[in-house]
Amino acid sequence: MNKPHWSQVEYLHQTVKNPNIHIKGTTSYYSHAWSDSFEQSVVRYLYGDEYSLKAWEPLWEIDQLHIGSYVCIAAEAVILMGGNHTHRTDWFSLYPFMEHIVDAYQMKGDTIIGDGAWIGMRAMIMPGINIGEGAIVASGSIVTKDVEPYSIVAGNPAQKVKMRFSNEVIQELLNLKLYDLEPEKFNQLIPYLVQSDINLLKERYYHLVND
Repeated sequence: MNKPHWSQVEYLHQTVKNPNIHIKGTTSYYSHAWSDSFEQSVVRYLYGDEYSLKAWEPLWEIDQLHIGSYVCIAAEAVILMGGNHTHRTDWFSLYPFMEHIVDAYQMKGDTIIGDGAWIGMRAMIMPGINIGEGAIVASGSIVTKDVEPYSIVAGNPAQKVKMRFSNEVIQELLNLKLYDLEPEKFNQLIPYLVQSDINLLKERYYHLVND
């Protein structure tokens, strides 16, 4: 089977079938040129794929994966789900003995990738992580804690490298809730999103929402 060209992407709203993955809008994509599809390659250990739905009934509540709009996920990234994978670090044995499997499992909570975030190639997001709006996860990073909106993190474990904008500008961007706009109005804002003057963006934004 031929792999897609590196210039091609997989739009998640068109391909994701797992009921425990929630995609906002129609714009988020996975660059799958060097791997299988998003569900087959990126999302790991999440009940709800075709095989697991047929094979067994879940014994515990399933953590959910939420992906915002305009999210860019680079090739070979991994989003690890499945809580603690039934390995209890507070027990003497880490082994998942079937007669104690329910007690062995611990939820980590939902994983959330916020609007406008960019997940770099071969980055790994551990279970229960919240990636803030507009955040960047550098290639090869392993994310073990929440990532602030409009921050850049890198490394293993991922650490904050810098903020993309000043705290004041970031708060203004968050207050605008740009990614909750209707697509028609959002599209009219695009010329003001591909620059860095917050006043120009705000002026156009308020003109649109008050029109």
